[in-house]
Amino acid sequence: MNALHPGRTRFVLLPTLQGPLLGPLLGPLLVALLGACQGTRNLQDPMLTIRTEGGRELGVSTDYGVVFLGRTAGAGDVDITAWFGDGPSLEKTTIEPLGGGLYTAEVEIRLPAVPLFFERLKRGDSVQIVGRRGGETWQAEASVRTDRRVEGLLLSMPDDVKDSADQIGAGVFVTGRSKWDKRLVGLVSGSVELTDERGGRREYLTVMGPDSLWRLVARRKEIERKRRWVYREDVL
Repeated sequence: MNALHPGRTRFVLLPTLQGPLLGPLLGPLLVALLGACQGTRNLQDPMLTIRTEGGRELGVSTDYGVVFLGRTAGAGDVDITAWFGDGPSLEKTTIEPLGGGLYTAEVEIRLPAVPLFFERLKRGDSVQIVGRRGGETWQAEASVRTDRRVEGLLLSMPDDVKDSADQIGAGVFVTGRSKWDKRLVGLVSGSVELTDERGGRREYLTVMGPDSLWRLVARRKEIERKRRWVYREDVL
C-alpha cells in the first residue's frame, strides 16, 4: 500500500551553462519541464475514496465540490483520499448533508475536479462509468436504458460493476473527444432487476443523476453569496 502524503513540490536544479550552448539546450529543457508539469495535471483524476466510521465508499470531486452518497455514514468525520500525478493525498474533514441522499465535505486544498452535466440523456446514449479499487481506477462503457416502471436514470450493467457493492458511488460521465474531457452525469446508486414482457429478467444500474446534483450547485452558490472577503496587508 502506498504511503499517503500531502501534495509535494519538486525542485529541479539546472546545470550551469555558458557560451553558445546555453540557448539551444536551455530552451528544450524548459519546454520539457513545462510539459512535465502539464502532464502531472493531466494524470490527476476526480475519483475519491471516502472513509467514514462506517466503512469505505467512493465519491467524485467536481467544480462545485465533493459529492458522495453517504452510504457508510451521513454525519461525522471523514477521510478523503484524492489521487494526484505524484500520488495520493489524505484530507480530514466533516460530512455535510445536501439532501436527497447526497453528501459533501469541504477540504482545504484544491482537488482534481470535473464539470457537471445537466442535459437530458436519451435511450441508447453512451456513458462511461469510472470506479476505484485501491490506488487504481477502472472504467467501463454503458448505455442509457428506460423503463416506464422506473423513474430516474437507468444504465446497462457492465461486468465490472456487477455484484460489486464496493463500487456503489462510482462516477457516471459523458466524454468528449479527449480522454481528459469528462463531465459528471451522476453516481451509481445501486441496481434493479426487471422482468420483460416475455418473462425474462435483466439487471440494470440505477444512477443518482442531474435531478439530484443541482443540490451541490445550489449549496456552492449559497456559500459564495455569503462569503466575506478579508483584507490582509501581506496579500497583494
